[in-house]
Amino acid sequence: MSTAPRQMHLAAHFPGVNNTTVWADPRSRSQIDFSSFEHLARTAERGLFDFFFLAEGLRLREHNGRIHDLDVVGRPESLTVLAALATVTERLGLAATVNATFNEPYELARRLATLDHLSDGRAAWNVVTSSDAFTGENFRRGGYLDRADRYTRAAEFVATARELWDTWTPDGTPRPFAHHGQHFAIEGEFTVPRSPQGHPVVIQAGDSPEGREFAASAADVVFTRHGTLEAGRTFYADVKARLAKYGRGPDELKIMPGVTFVLGDTDAEAQERAAEIRLQQVSPQNALLALEQVWGRDLSSYDPDGPLPGIDPDPGSSLVQGRVRHGDPLAVAARWRAVSEEKGLSIRQTVIETTGRQSFIGSPRTVAAQLAEFVAADAADGFIVVPHLTPGGLDDFVDRVVPLLQERGVFRSAYTGPTLRSHLGLAEPVWKA
Repeated sequence: MSTAPRQMHLAAHFPGVNNTTVWADPRSRSQIDFSSFEHLARTAERGLFDFFFLAEGLRLREHNGRIHDLDVVGRPESLTVLAALATVTERLGLAATVNATFNEPYELARRLATLDHLSDGRAAWNVVTSSDAFTGENFRRGGYLDRADRYTRAAEFVATARELWDTWTPDGTPRPFAHHGQHFAIEGEFTVPRSPQGHPVVIQAGDSPEGREFAASAADVVFTRHGTLEAGRTFYADVKARLAKYGRGPDELKIMPGVTFVLGDTDAEAQERAAEIRLQQVSPQNALLALEQVWGRDLSSYDPDGPLPGIDPDPGSSLVQGRVRHGDPLAVAARWRAVSEEKGLSIRQTVIETTGRQSFIGSPRTVAAQLAEFVAADAADGFIVVPHLTPGGLDDFVDRVVPLLQERGVFRSAYTGPTLRSHLGLAEPVWKA
């Protein structure tokens, strides 16, 4: 008896402020003009993607007291952009990153429910947290929130938002709410009727043990950094195994790593293009900036084509402000040194080798096969695709890879439902009085 292959989920990340985007490419356009968002969203919908994903930054990052070059033009507010995109798309899900540390449940629940109504059930919320006092200076509370408390607040925030979304009955009757918890004490009446999906889809992007537990208890989708096959399988098994304690099944949480891709007519051509793109992404200046983010020291006197510094990182450094440091700087530096020594790499070559998000590189047929392998091997339920060009970087993927995924029977040939939950195969939440 033959079994149907597992179906793949796809989402499109708008490449704005990050180290993936190649701004020097003449095809790059504005990350502010609405036409850029519209182009990528229409391309994703043409490719039958599940959703369109926007990141968010609440403060311009600084490096050694100066605005970081990649942040100069800033980022528009996500929900505003998505409300506009709801008018030029019909089926594509619309996912906004909104911080649970510097917002309040009542106000955000209203905005998300409103987007869900305006889009006929396509809204999603990527829940992120912050213990960064530098970012907190933009807000009244400042950076008061201890790192240990950020997920407890986020978990209560999501639970409170769901309470608010459930205050209207499915037949349209409003009921008062009252929530009194550790972080929020609110009561009153919610002003927006129950939305078409019941609740907007909740996405979570943390990778710490607390983040994984939060995802298992509260999220519908996990946006993860684990892009290699073995790392993906380990993360997938760990998070899926946590679901049972919350009475959830494996299919109730979709795991979607963020990935890049490079296509060529042949695998060799794609590899050449990928090397050229990485050199554009990691200029000599950006290589030193990346090094300083790990070392926490001013390394501007070092030669990007020379060896890594012999000095150790400063773990308590404030040289870089507003950027998350992934892992212990001393451990990261040790890993970089090992790679550099093993392969005889310069600073720039080491940064290229160690900081690239997992890419699928090859001909369209090779990339389609690689993507399908990840899903079949339980390393992912799908992917959040991060192009390196704004806004046309997704065009080739939709035109050349998606048809091959459909040919393999691992990706839809048409949308089968109107809401984001239907795209993801998620049931509408049971209404709770």
